[in-house]
Amino acid sequence: MTGLVVRRLLQLPIILGVIYTLTLVLAWRIPGNPLENPDGRRPQPEVVAAMQRQYNLDSFWSFYWSYLDSASGVRYLRDKVTGRAAEQDNAALAAGRAPPTRSIFDLGPSLQYRDQRVNDIIAGGLPVSMTLGAAAIFIALILGVLAGVIGAVRPNSTADLSTLGIALVGISLPTFVIGAALLLIFPVLLGWGRIPSWGRPVDLLLPAFTLSLPFAAYIARLTRMGMIEQLHADYIRTARAKGVSETGILFRHALKNAFLPVLSYLGPAAAFAMTGSFVVERVFVVPGIGQHFVNAVQNKDLFLIIAIVLIYATMLIVFNLIVDVLYRWIDPRIV
Repeated sequence: MTGLVVRRLLQLPIILGVIYTLTLVLAWRIPGNPLENPDGRRPQPEVVAAMQRQYNLDSFWSFYWSYLDSASGVRYLRDKVTGRAAEQDNAALAAGRAPPTRSIFDLGPSLQYRDQRVNDIIAGGLPVSMTLGAAAIFIALILGVLAGVIGAVRPNSTADLSTLGIALVGISLPTFVIGAALLLIFPVLLGWGRIPSWGRPVDLLLPAFTLSLPFAAYIARLTRMGMIEQLHADYIRTARAKGVSETGILFRHALKNAFLPVLSYLGPAAAFAMTGSFVVERVFVVPGIGQHFVNAVQNKDLFLIIAIVLIYATMLIVFNLIVDVLYRWIDPRIV
């Protein structure tokens, strides 16, 4: 187990390096000029040239190595070891300015939000997105597992066909359609909730439920197929022969083994739900990182685009590692 964790953690920088390279190549080719003002006005040529030098936008490789230097923490450690950080702090104090705020992993300035750094934007939006994603996965687990168990107990029954139909709707309908329908029904027609509103626990229900439906549909189908297979296994017949109750057979024996495919799905699903709820955040005006990512792509904010992609990739790798660890904990026979 320890060897698995160590190997995955050693692979993490290599994987992130490849993802960073591919993301920068694609983002660099996005049409548009990130130095233009929001109203479309382009600064004077000399101002553009100075800003390009400041942000290393005049050369792909200059930007590549500069961003890698700061985002990996190498620049922070080098400035601390060489004493450059102390010199900069003293110079700022001598000029009557506050010393600059430093982060170990400096993700750079935002080209769209000129008065903010990417670290501050992510620190404000990522906890919101993670809260929304965690609530969505929790709801999806409850709905999906219950629907899958109900469908597996009585295959092809009315309850089974109903759960399959709901799962089909959850997979097929886009989240913005479901979100718009829920907004129309609850806040508009019934008067339950406000638009936009965020900060109260009740404000989490509609966006979390909307985000959970596609995940719940997949979980329901995986649970149903796994439960049907397990309920026809020899050890289930042996448990029934020993007098084990049907509730014990379902939840203590069959569900434990049928849950393994669901557990594999939860790794990437959790990462996507916590960082990829861009559409849901736009529909419900949730102040997460989704709206920042959409705006960053539209305005070619290279620093913010790369930072969000790297965070998503890191979470995906970490969650998959957690799934592998849980796999071996649930079923020690897995090597």
